[in-house]
Amino acid sequence: MKILILLFCLFSLSLHDGAAEKLTFEGIYLNRGEALLRPLPDIPDWLDDLRFVENRAGKLLAVDAGSGRTQVLLDPQALKTVTTLKLNFILPDDHNADYSRLAFLYEDDIYVYGKKSATVTRITATAAAEKNPVFSPDGRFLAYTAGGNLFVCASSGGAPVQVTFDGSEEILNGYASWVYYEEILGRASRYRAFDWSPDSGKIAFLRFDQSRVPQFPLFDAAGPYGRLEMQRYPKAGFPNPTVTVGVYDLTSRSIDWIGFADSGEHYLTVLDWNRDSQRLYLQWMNRGQDDWKLFTYSLRSKKINLVRREQRRTWVNALAKDDFFTLADGSLLLLTDKSGWNHLCLLQANGLERMITSGPWSVRGIEFVDEKKGLVFFSADKEDSTQTDLYQLSIKGGVPRRLTSPNGSHAVTFSKQGSFYLDRFSSLQQPPWLRLCGRDGRSLRLLGESASPGLSRIALGKAELFKIPTGDGLQLPAGWILPPDFDAKNRYPVILSIYGGPESRSVSDVFPRRLDDFFLAQQGIIMLKVDHRGSGHFGRQWVDAMHRCLGKWELADYGSAVAYLRTLPFIDAKRIGITGGSYGGYVAALAMAAAPDLFSCGIAEFGVMDWSLYDSVYTERYMDLPAENPDGYRQASVLSYLQTYRGNLLLTHGSMDDNVHMQNTLQLLNGLLDLGKPVELMIYPGEHHGVRGKKAIDEARLNLEFWQRKFFASEQVGPVQQEKQE
Repeated sequence: MKILILLFCLFSLSLHDGAAEKLTFEGIYLNRGEALLRPLPDIPDWLDDLRFVENRAGKLLAVDAGSGRTQVLLDPQALKTVTTLKLNFILPDDHNADYSRLAFLYEDDIYVYGKKSATVTRITATAAAEKNPVFSPDGRFLAYTAGGNLFVCASSGGAPVQVTFDGSEEILNGYASWVYYEEILGRASRYRAFDWSPDSGKIAFLRFDQSRVPQFPLFDAAGPYGRLEMQRYPKAGFPNPTVTVGVYDLTSRSIDWIGFADSGEHYLTVLDWNRDSQRLYLQWMNRGQDDWKLFTYSLRSKKINLVRREQRRTWVNALAKDDFFTLADGSLLLLTDKSGWNHLCLLQANGLERMITSGPWSVRGIEFVDEKKGLVFFSADKEDSTQTDLYQLSIKGGVPRRLTSPNGSHAVTFSKQGSFYLDRFSSLQQPPWLRLCGRDGRSLRLLGESASPGLSRIALGKAELFKIPTGDGLQLPAGWILPPDFDAKNRYPVILSIYGGPESRSVSDVFPRRLDDFFLAQQGIIMLKVDHRGSGHFGRQWVDAMHRCLGKWELADYGSAVAYLRTLPFIDAKRIGITGGSYGGYVAALAMAAAPDLFSCGIAEFGVMDWSLYDSVYTERYMDLPAENPDGYRQASVLSYLQTYRGNLLLTHGSMDDNVHMQNTLQLLNGLLDLGKPVELMIYPGEHHGVRGKKAIDEARLNLEFWQRKFFASEQVGPVQQEKQE
């Protein structure tokens, strides 16, 4: 009741008292009129310890952090004077350390702009399309892939050296197979699967043999006959690509292939190079993902040594490159959740390890390490699981010192030697701003703020965080945006917007990236987000509860949220909807089918409808192989609950979705139609995972009209006035 009393006191507040202007569909989705949220300064990188790079007015500037003085680093006009090619000067595919050379992909060839020579040189002219040009650390060489092979050339031009010769559709050298790109290396890799050594003399790369991986057809309907795109996509239980690691030496022009004694299917990645360029750190994981090993490989002795092993009854989370740091003395700093929470571990050269953080909170990332002073700077949710702050701590351990304020979400980027950092901050109440800080946390300069003067004239609904109790004693993080003219005497519909995947949080003390939820709240709808017990707020104990039973705890906890809403006098219990995309599309469809009493209507966008239809790495991590867990797969499938589905569901999907195939939506649609059950459908031709461009505008309009039909069809748009109690 204390929460409700506090909320009632705040209901009439908005970001601007007395504001009368409203958000419009054209302003939110078509970017018409005054921009209410301005972009923060575009700072892609630090040039060195004292200067950062900023894209301002179409030019790249070197900005002195202390004084703010600027120097033109690159001017697009200089490029136009030396070439007629339409190269994106501000967004090159890669650049060397001082931006004196830029690499561009243009019409499947690589071009390098040299600032000193004021020339644009065509580097490659192979028949296959070139991908992922990457400069060596010293800037002298450029590595890239083409036709499944790895190449190296001098960045100043000249004949390229072909490193591998067996590349094909089935064999990929330095270019990731799809499932590695999506689930292991990450989409930011752009399929790149090679790394330069620090001394620029070697390249470690992954070789994929995907000949056994089944192909899935993606049909593009454009043109008279359309186009069929075949994708190597391992679904749960089907063969994965086979991966090996090679190291190419530029001097000897030879490849050292690293052999592993572990038999059977496994996942293998290059985690990092040692600083002497003579050792590689490799992480290995069995297909079941419950056995993880960290190895070193010596290029001198050709020996593989086991450094660390972690096993878990459920699954072990593999390390990302940012979760791992090599120290000069041979020690390693890495993240592990073996204690039940994600924390920093120091693995010494002698094999001993020591946890240097602990407690019921999670480290989110290693931001900077100062070896000379023995300090590590890391981001964590120590104050509250919905917030992110920067902390400083001795590598030996101790009490972390919080450096950022105020409360909310801080994302930081350190300069090269850690003298400064950029702090991108926002909270649920505060639109984003960017400031420059000293390494001690002192704010030095405000570099930009997102809120425009026009935003203060808009009547935004009140946004706030709170907790929702479950029957077994947990307090689920929740947040909502109330209509700007909220009146507790009325009853309002609610939209629960979810994602819901394991260890994935939706509720954060951060300002929404867009104002669309405020726009929907303006229509008289309460916009709600809730995180379930497996989202990471409660540590691995509750994340592990999702093992082999996806969907179970999501529905249980969202059911608790609905039960809580129905106790509030201003909630219309008959008008509660649910929406989500991808994993959220799965949960939304599952809720409408398996728990039809919870939600009156829902939108499921590009969702997984049966886990046997999704990729091997993600699915098997949580569900194990289909043959090992047939009951779990059946109980987690939306297709198992078609008989209890009642209607009022809108399905949307992109026809060329390479991640969650449209097959998922079509199989659900087919099952419902065979039973004569009503369902709505919108297919977006040619779109992939998510809808973009003009079709995204149509999708926003479609969703808005859906909610208006389902919530306000029999009345004027707005809340329902409560009947007087007799």
